[in-house]
Amino acid sequence: MMPARKIVLATTNAGKIRELAEPLSALGIEVLGLSDFTEIGEIEETGNTFAENALIKAAAVAKQIGLVAVADDSGLCVDALQGRPGVKSARFADDVAALPGENRDQRNIRKLLDLMKGKQDRKAHFETCMAAVAPNGEKLVVSGQWPGQILQKPRGANGFGYDPVFFDSALGKAAAELNLAEKNAVSHRGRAVCVWPAMGQKTLKYFCQ
Repeated sequence: MMPARKIVLATTNAGKIRELAEPLSALGIEVLGLSDFTEIGEIEETGNTFAENALIKAAAVAKQIGLVAVADDSGLCVDALQGRPGVKSARFADDVAALPGENRDQRNIRKLLDLMKGKQDRKAHFETCMAAVAPNGEKLVVSGQWPGQILQKPRGANGFGYDPVFFDSALGKAAAELNLAEKNAVSHRGRAVCVWPAMGQKTLKYFCQ
């Protein structure tokens, strides 16, 4: 029996782990998260692009753990806000005081909707850059986008981050109204994972051998 291929997803975000574990399991790969490796502290994201941040995180984890590490840096890019929040998506509203009982995602959404008041152009896209780094330094980088629009108010209870205010016009649903299979079929992360097999002569399955 072949030993299980394992990768470490360089995040503690349970939502990201759920979204990526399913498509990668089809390649015979077991996905672990940073919660399985408490010795790794917070990795500072100092890059100016999604690709730079993804590579910083993946390389740091691969070096410390000795397994292939996959990191993604993702964000919401809004046309009317000149591409913001972009690489600052997760920390977009850190300069805004939280309301009672409000978590970071909800605060980010509140700031976004406040900035979008009165704007006719609601076009936006989710973007991700995913980097896989092996302990020997070998790298594989792919990206994906998910076009949509910003809603006037949140809808749905699934997903995480900006999903409740991101509307997929083709499906007629907010991202937070999609189940996991539906989201993986159209999302920026789902599209990035599908690109992996076409990267030269490699597949992620080969990369993890």
